[in-house]
Amino acid sequence: MTAPIRILDVAPAAGTGESPVWDEELGRLWWVDIPRPAVHRTDPETGETETWGMPEPVGCLGLCRSGTLLLGLRSGIHRFDPKDGSLYRVAAPEPDRPENRLNDGKVSPEGRFLVGSMHDVPEKGPHAALWSLSPGERSCVRLADGLVISNGLAWSPDGRTLWHSDSRASVIWNWDYDPATGAISNRREIARPTDAIGRPDGGAVDAEGAYWSAGVSAGRLNRWLPDGTLDRFVELPVRSPTMPCFGGPGLRTLFVTSLQKETGPHDGRLVVLDVGVAGTPVGRFAD
Repeated sequence: MTAPIRILDVAPAAGTGESPVWDEELGRLWWVDIPRPAVHRTDPETGETETWGMPEPVGCLGLCRSGTLLLGLRSGIHRFDPKDGSLYRVAAPEPDRPENRLNDGKVSPEGRFLVGSMHDVPEKGPHAALWSLSPGERSCVRLADGLVISNGLAWSPDGRTLWHSDSRASVIWNWDYDPATGAISNRREIARPTDAIGRPDGGAVDAEGAYWSAGVSAGRLNRWLPDGTLDRFVELPVRSPTMPCFGGPGLRTLFVTSLQKETGPHDGRLVVLDVGVAGTPVGRFAD
């Protein structure tokens, strides 16, 4: 599949760009750079970007109804207020796992913050987990364990199916998700992509219920159907895309972050494209 593609060269080039989130109220794209720890807010029309440095690696962010952000830093979930730069820790889900850091996270449609960890050492093992933080709580609920690199969180349009992946194991799952309790159950395997197809990194769901997965090893986006069919893919001008996000008017624009694992003219840049389908809105933390 071919699609018109634009590179936001004005925006910063990231070491590892991740967690793009569309802010409909501001008309801006939020995203993070993990190893050069920063939170960015970019105007998608001009590429002009505001940047807030962070004290430690930041894996993900989620928007809050109050206008603040939740950040998944190495040491835990923090609340960040871009108006005054204040930052404080809300919860530390893994104080007993010093070799882990928080990785991919996203706000559920009803307003919880789900975040997964990763075993952050060269020889990675199944020591990571998936956590959920409910509004008003200071501790997280563990939803799943035995992961290596938790990734790819996204919800179906009705909010009752959770997409989830493990990038190191190269597997994509669906879970039944209960919006009333935040519980997950009935995990089933959807796909095990090869390196050539693209190991699954971050993901986003479109309005038709299909899952767009960043194929980080193959320089492309893969569209998976709930029955495990690889419906189509889009080749990208970056070698290692990390996460897609629907945004813009009508959620009809797809923004993709990338990393600079290998040197290329556009590696680490934001990619903007139209894939011919609208996205599903991402929730705001119900604070």
